[in-house]
Amino acid sequence: MGFGIGIVIFAVVAMALRLLVDVMDEDRVRTYITERHGRLLSCDWTPFGKGWFGERNNRIYEVRYLDPEGNEHHAECKTSMFSGVYFTEDHIIRYSRHRSPKPQVNSRVADLERENRRLREELKRANGSNT
Repeated sequence: MGFGIGIVIFAVVAMALRLLVDVMDEDRVRTYITERHGRLLSCDWTPFGKGWFGERNNRIYEVRYLDPEGNEHHAECKTSMFSGVYFTEDHIIRYSRHRSPKPQVNSRVADLERENRRLREELKRANGSNT
């Protein structure tokens, strides 16, 4: 009778630890995405996801999230307490209806292009006066 209780206690402790690890991993993935201004939609453990073979310490999750522009992504990521979060696959499965406009040309790039034009004109003038 005591052996059977020991097995039950072991099984309960193992399940509790697995649930705790899952909650911690999901929180780690959520933090990673929200730090990049995204929003986590779902995070499901996939023990045999891409890259599982030979993987000892990292756990693999299928993740759905929204990026800052509102595009929906489906990704696979690996995480553990010591390795952080990294994505092995990441695909946009639905684009946002409200696409943000393309960013304006960096003012520094525009300044450099103007400077290049000015220098080319100066070279043309200098070469024209030498001949």
